[in-house]
Amino acid sequence: MPQPTLKQIVEGLLFSAPHPLSTEKLRRLVPETEKEGVTATVRELMDEYAARDGGIHLVRVAGGYQFRTAAHLAPWTTKLHQAPSLKLSRAALETLAVIAYRQPVIRSEVEYLRGVDSGGIIRSLLDMRLIRVAGRKEIPGRPLIYATTRHFLELFGLNSVDDLPSPEELGALDAPAANEPGQDKDPVS
Repeated sequence: MPQPTLKQIVEGLLFSAPHPLSTEKLRRLVPETEKEGVTATVRELMDEYAARDGGIHLVRVAGGYQFRTAAHLAPWTTKLHQAPSLKLSRAALETLAVIAYRQPVIRSEVEYLRGVDSGGIIRSLLDMRLIRVAGRKEIPGRPLIYATTRHFLELFGLNSVDDLPSPEELGALDAPAANEPGQDKDPVS
């Protein structure tokens, strides 16, 4: 049997990994290869899978690379997996959003922004592995500091928190369309 190529090795590692793999992790798994070679190989694989326009794609997510099923196949893949959906209450979503956008953040800052006690929700988000304790703040009482996790990034399909929509983009979703029925272009005084 011939010696496998770097492309075959990288493809096999990415396919079999349960979580996204960074180029650094791939390079450590294939130590005889330079980082530039691994990076070029990953790019080549991404281009091949994109050009193929098949059922799976190689995507950059959570600081690494992972094979993912094409989004338009969700109606069929959800039938196969029937995974329990992640149900978050409005309060949990608000708390998660505050932590995601303000991280690193302490509980009192979350509660100030939300206006209510958030201890129970923070515990639930920790249990779901969506947030983590990132240390302690050097102020009296040394409160815990919270930040999002790689699991959060994977779940929401983000490469990093920098990929979150900006407040302006979110605000644009709430703005009524200019030509929406019931909206006058030139209001009469």
